[in-house]
This record gives sequence, structure tokens and C-alpha cells, in this order.
Amino acid sequence: MIVYGINPVLEALRTGRVRELRVTDRASGRVGETLALATERGVPVRRIPVGELARQARGGVHQGVVALVEDARACSVEDLVRGAAGPPLLVVLDGIEDPHNLGAILRTVDAAGADGVVVQSRRSAALGGAAAKASAGAVAHVRIAEVVNIARALEELKAAGVWTIGLAGDAGLTYDAVDFRLPTAIVLGAEGTGLRRLVRDRCDALAAIPMQGHVDSLNVSVAAGVTLFEAARQRRRDP
Repeated sequence: MIVYGINPVLEALRTGRVRELRVTDRASGRVGETLALATERGVPVRRIPVGELARQARGGVHQGVVALVEDARACSVEDLVRGAAGPPLLVVLDGIEDPHNLGAILRTVDAAGADGVVVQSRRSAALGGAAAKASAGAVAHVRIAEVVNIARALEELKAAGVWTIGLAGDAGLTYDAVDFRLPTAIVLGAEGTGLRRLVRDRCDALAAIPMQGHVDSLNVSVAAGVTLFEAARQRRRDP
């Protein structure tokens, strides 16, 4: 996997998953920090022309550095549940196709202290450079389980004692009325279309974020942030 940008590359280096660091032959500024950490970790460094670096980053804002990163160790839904430090707090993504939204959600999952993310292996944004850049490096730390079928994954979560709460604008329950102190998976639907019917039907409950303005919905990454930090607030108040 190719990761680009200062923060994503630094976080990948800290996890020990970088196999090669590639920097522009005119590297300067904070690139030096990545070079120092690569040297400390024994990661080989290759200097290449800036045009080649831009090609490898596929036009993304690379800030003079690209890293070849090995894929994270595969984990399952069961692994996410068992690996939680307390009552599991997970996020399930039903067809998120924008890598910037995916990255923003991963960044929020990490910041809120959630235990992992479940994504579908097909028809979803790739966990590549754009998502890593948008996550500010959180993609290197968040545990991610890729599944073939989201609806089946919800059944697996329920069998493990995890409540599945889907976000839907037309729900009668508000998100802040949900007891997030319980083992919970927050289920988020695709941009524009929301939760697919089968996934929606599999959720234990649906919850809405009340809208006070003229628009009737939030960006999916913002909705994730609002809900995750409500969960974090509840757990801090009454762990």
C-alpha cells in the first residue's frame, strides 16, 4: 500500500509497517523528521524526482514523502470484539465510497477511543493513500475488519452481545438517547443513499441526529464524529 504525506508516513513508521521510504531529491523541512525516524527504524530510503513522487501519490498532496507500507494484519469482527479494552465501541460502514470520508471517520474513531471499524471488502473506498492522508495517519492505528457482507457482520455482532445502532434521519429515537455504555456498533450508511434496506432491517435500533437548520442531513464523517463523541462522553461520565 502506498501512503503519502508527512503525518500518515510518520504514523506508519511508528507502527513498524514501512518497507521503504521514498522522498523527493529536493527534500526539506519536516521531511527530515521522517528521514530521521526511518533511519532509527532501519527503513531503507530512496530519493526520487518530484515528478515520480507525484505519480506514485496519484496526484495527492505528498509533501515530499511517500512510503511503501505493508498491509495491516487481517482481523475479524470477532477479533474487534475480543480486543476491546471495555464494552466494545465499533463503527460499521455500509458502502462508504469516498476515501476522504473514510479517512475522516478513521481519524475520529481513533480520537474518540473506539475499538475498530468494520468495512465491506467490495464497493467501498480503498484503504489507500487518499484515505490515509485524510485520516492524518490514524489508518495506521485503527483496527479494521473487512467483511464480504455487512448484514451478516451485524448478525455476528449481535451474537457477540453487541447492540447495533444505525444512523437514519427518519428515526424516532435521537442519538443522545442511546445508552452507549453498552457494547455498541454504530452503523453508518453510504453518502446520499444512507443505509441499505437489508442493513437497516438488521440493526437493533435506528437513531437520528436532530437537524435545526435548513439542510436535513450531515456529512457521514461529521455524523460519525457527533455520535462517537456522545458515546465517549457517556463512557467518561459513567464508565
